[in-house]
Amino acid sequence: MRITRRLFNAALVGALTLGLSPLLTTASPAQAAEKVLRVGYQKYGTLVLLKGRGTLEAKLAPLGWSVQWTEFPGGPQLLEALNVGAIDFGSTGEAPPIFAQAAGAPLVYVAHEPPAPKGEAILVPKDSPLRSVADLKGKTVVLNKGSNVHYLLVKALEEAGLAYGDVKVSFLPPADGRAAFEQGSADAWAIWDPFQAAAEVAVEARTLRNGEGIVSNHQFYLGAKPFVDANGAAIDTLISAIGEIDEWTRANPGEAAAKLAPSVGIPADILTRALERQSFGVKPLDGSVIAEQQRIADTFHALGLIPAPIKIADAVRKAGS
Repeated sequence: MRITRRLFNAALVGALTLGLSPLLTTASPAQAAEKVLRVGYQKYGTLVLLKGRGTLEAKLAPLGWSVQWTEFPGGPQLLEALNVGAIDFGSTGEAPPIFAQAAGAPLVYVAHEPPAPKGEAILVPKDSPLRSVADLKGKTVVLNKGSNVHYLLVKALEEAGLAYGDVKVSFLPPADGRAAFEQGSADAWAIWDPFQAAAEVAVEARTLRNGEGIVSNHQFYLGAKPFVDANGAAIDTLISAIGEIDEWTRANPGEAAAKLAPSVGIPADILTRALERQSFGVKPLDGSVIAEQQRIADTFHALGLIPAPIKIADAVRKAGS
């Protein structure tokens, strides 16, 4: 079989994610002619519910589309897949698209969810002597590099009168971060839901600071710009399906938690706690959201976390496209 660039990229990303099988299969002539929307999702969130209910497939079928779903451990990995052409669309928090845009990824912001500042936090063990963010000076904080909580840590330190360099930052994905946290090799863990809720219940982790008053914790829906520009009808159908799932979840949090539990591997009661901190109501980005995202990008550039300044507005989907 001749391995095309697209197949190679899919195999590469498969190797980088959590044991995903490389997408190196031989397509039949009918499959080759089919239009496929490749959606990347994380272990928790609206897209998982959309996948489970099958409503997107039903909406896209009359337009001649099928859907291919791929799971990723975090936003940075998902956007790397988008960058190499292995997926067309996905959802992440605020920070991952900034790092991806700075690295030249051809992404476009399609829509966002309202703020959910309680859905991420800096946690410490229940018996930790640390009582405030100021107490983190000289301590080790573990987090997923380039994720929303990266910015939460920056703003929490700023509020406490500390510089980013006043703490030791260790970069680990959520599963490894929790292990480091529980084993005592990190003093604090910056993490988001549902991992945040799971730690609160399982090990009685204590919140040192959540995002209230300092960060918004938006969720963004992003697409590969060439795909979005060429397939506006499919993207609009996808956003409509997300809106319907949003409304259903808002009205049925307990049922939503029960449906999420098997795929996430977290009990429904813990997921209910997380969903109560989540926001719903997908909509296009407005000027205030773009400006807020720009402030995050400027902050990361000033700290040397991204190599050059970027302009968020350049990567926002234009109305009617």
